[in-house]
Amino acid sequence: MRRGSSYGKMKLRSITLGILSSLFFSVTFVLNRRMSLSGESWIWSASLRYLFMLPMLFIIVLYRRTFLTMIHEMMRLPWQWLIWSVIGFGLFYIPLCISADFAPSWLIAASWQFTIIAGSLLAPFFYDVDDTTTGVHKVRKKIPLRGLLISGIIFVGILVVELGHATSTSFSDIWMGSLPIIVAAFAYPLGNRKMMEICTGRLDAIERVFGMTIASLPLWIVLSVIGVRVAGWPPVGQVEQTAMIALSSGVIGTVLFFAASDLTKGNMHELAVVEATQSGEVVFTLLLAMLFLSWRLPSLVSLAGIILIVLGMVAHSLWSNSEPGSSNRRATVFKSSDSL
Repeated sequence: MRRGSSYGKMKLRSITLGILSSLFFSVTFVLNRRMSLSGESWIWSASLRYLFMLPMLFIIVLYRRTFLTMIHEMMRLPWQWLIWSVIGFGLFYIPLCISADFAPSWLIAASWQFTIIAGSLLAPFFYDVDDTTTGVHKVRKKIPLRGLLISGIIFVGILVVELGHATSTSFSDIWMGSLPIIVAAFAYPLGNRKMMEICTGRLDAIERVFGMTIASLPLWIVLSVIGVRVAGWPPVGQVEQTAMIALSSGVIGTVLFFAASDLTKGNMHELAVVEATQSGEVVFTLLLAMLFLSWRLPSLVSLAGIILIVLGMVAHSLWSNSEPGSSNRRATVFKSSDSL
């Protein structure tokens, strides 16, 4: 009886941590939109976030005494670290900041869930590692058609959300708000999965995120120089808000999510429940936007789309972790919340 009670508490704790992580991840969408509405440049919104993440993650890695291990790993393949980090972080976050100039935060958060579909479509570019009696074999991944059909619920939800928003905005704003998100949705899983392949389990998520932040540093420095010339130095308010994004989404959200994942102790069903909590990003972003940006409640059509997206994310997460063969296969997995 006592063991069951302890198990229940651990399960509740993992779900609570997962929901809290989605709350901290949602801060990204709200503050980016807030800075955009204040007329502040997306250049500084993008570059400052990663410049602030650098010392924050350094403290964590230094505390864990894994800094030298991470540097050694990066020095093995420096160019690959540079290329995939620029794609995974740069081509992900720059478009996301640009889209904030054209779309409300709740719409961006909802549309961002397209990354689940993009991740499925990118499957053939990666490999699973099968442990068999004859040895270890690399097997090219296939597009999970059943999972893609389930993800279709998310896609339909996004279309419904966009349709509901279309009645109150111009076609050009819809296009400029959506296209960058599509680019980001493919770049993020591509860059992160490639880095996971390169590390092959030698670095954990925190170390990999810190390494990618270091490797993408040349991009942020160049972008900052351009920012000074084009937009001038960032105002104090933008510096403060990007620091909040770096802390909440880049550090706290990431740590909470992986703490929740660790509590599942490899149980696929429980891990699926934790991953499903990330659907809370859409809901939290909507609530925070209404609270801090004075946004009115979206139309009934958009709300229906948001409900479809959340249901689709939950269904996709539960399916993906109950797939036959998942217990004896070391797959190159991707979590959409590695470091939003």
